[in-house]
Amino acid sequence: MQCFSFIKTMMILFNMLIFLCGVALLAVGIWVSVDGPSFMKIFGPLSSSAMEFVNVGYFLIAAGAVLLTLGFLGCYGAQTENKCALMMFFFILLIIFIAEVAAAVVALVYTTMAENFLTLMVVPTIKKEYGSQKDFTQVWNSTMEGLKCCGFNNYTDFEDSPYEKENNVFPPYCCFDHDNGTFVEPCTRVEAQNQKVEGCFNQLLYDIRTNAVTVGGVAAGIAGLELAAMIVSMYLYCNLK
Repeated sequence: MQCFSFIKTMMILFNMLIFLCGVALLAVGIWVSVDGPSFMKIFGPLSSSAMEFVNVGYFLIAAGAVLLTLGFLGCYGAQTENKCALMMFFFILLIIFIAEVAAAVVALVYTTMAENFLTLMVVPTIKKEYGSQKDFTQVWNSTMEGLKCCGFNNYTDFEDSPYEKENNVFPPYCCFDHDNGTFVEPCTRVEAQNQKVEGCFNQLLYDIRTNAVTVGGVAAGIAGLELAAMIVSMYLYCNLK
């Protein structure tokens, strides 16, 4: 009985933390959606590298809503000893866990397929909006400056973009000389070809692989917490009368 009470208390406290994290993510997601540039100014290249591929605002809102729901179900189910809430908590967490494992497998096995899929989405957007849409251009500039990369694949992503049409050159980040750490300007096609600056997708993959131990440790920690939460919710469910 004492063990049950202890686990119940820990379940409530743990889910209160999840609930608060959900509120925080929801708030940040709304902030990013309403005022993205101010978010980027505070967090710099770290935020822009993520915003390069996904709409971070909507992603954070969705993640916050899921955590908010999970936290509420876990707290409510444990506090009121409601079997229905605990079962819903378990199944939502199970679906998230399965989705994460599937995403990890796809990312590891089908990296090329993912790159091709993202290329079809991102490159046409660059050609259409870079140089004409201020926020989009700022996101890419911050990303390229932070990661020392050029475009999604390389400088060719900016061909026929509003920026290239207006200035007849490519962004200066595409002509970054890694040997002396300076930009070669003007960044003409010839200079961009000579410098061969890596695309941001490959650079991001390189950074992830370089920090594979850290990334893997964080992923394993999250998976462990999810498994523990599922086990505890099932324990409470099975021991409720």
